[in-house]
Amino acid sequence: MLTTLEEVLADARKNGYAVPAFDCVEDVMVRAILETCEEMLSPVVLMCLVGADLDGNGWAYVPGLVRAVADSHAIPIVLHLDHATELESIKKAVDGGFTSVMIDGSMHPFDKNVEITKATAQIAHPKGISVEGELGWVGGFDLQARSTGQPVLTEPKEVEKFVSMTGVDALAVSIGTSHGVYESLPNLDIEKLKELNEASSVPLVLHGGSGTPDSQIQEAVRNGICKMNIYADNRIAMAKGLTISAESQTRPDPPAQELFGPIKEEMAKVVKEKIALLLSADRA
Repeated sequence: MLTTLEEVLADARKNGYAVPAFDCVEDVMVRAILETCEEMLSPVVLMCLVGADLDGNGWAYVPGLVRAVADSHAIPIVLHLDHATELESIKKAVDGGFTSVMIDGSMHPFDKNVEITKATAQIAHPKGISVEGELGWVGGFDLQARSTGQPVLTEPKEVEKFVSMTGVDALAVSIGTSHGVYESLPNLDIEKLKELNEASSVPLVLHGGSGTPDSQIQEAVRNGICKMNIYADNRIAMAKGLTISAESQTRPDPPAQELFGPIKEEMAKVVKEKIALLLSADRA
């Protein structure tokens, strides 16, 4: 069933767990994630990442699939736009049935970030759609393996002001993670996270969750992280499943289950691991 980010994160913050948030492309990912989350009775955020995956008919395909199948699953499902940087993308998501949007103004100075994030809330909130903002810079690498710079940690003194001025329902913060695949393991600043959580009236979000050591993730959840974004780990799992599938074929017209089964199985392993790590099992 479709719901909003505000609703699922309110329960997560109250009860001390984090909701897994998976970027999705194509139906194989959507089905593997939803069926695994339902098996584990975990709420989930399915995210569509602004960029090539949504170009052209992409705005219709994956979001349309999620909306079509959501009522077939007895778990809370959030359809979330990930990392929009332009208001035009926000407007498309609002008109396209998303229940949550994330505007990333973190590359801008504070005042400009406030301006674009507040404008997003003014577009989304009248439609009952949740808004996630970002304060601080989560660097790393994009999907083309290009460097996006080093992380800039979020300053606690700016959090209360930013939330109050923008009206966001959730706030992504920078405490040492990076996007993409790590070149070296991160060291999350948990003491800063404690300060950020104390300063924030809304649930906190951690981007760049793939590859971060489990012990650090769980410490982050214990200290205020209520949503964790995951993409690279699922892409790695898909590649592994694809290799298994390609190497196991013995006929020119293999059944669909033999082609896609290994991909779904490898992804399901990752999803189960993340659900256990975030303590979100049996929370639906």
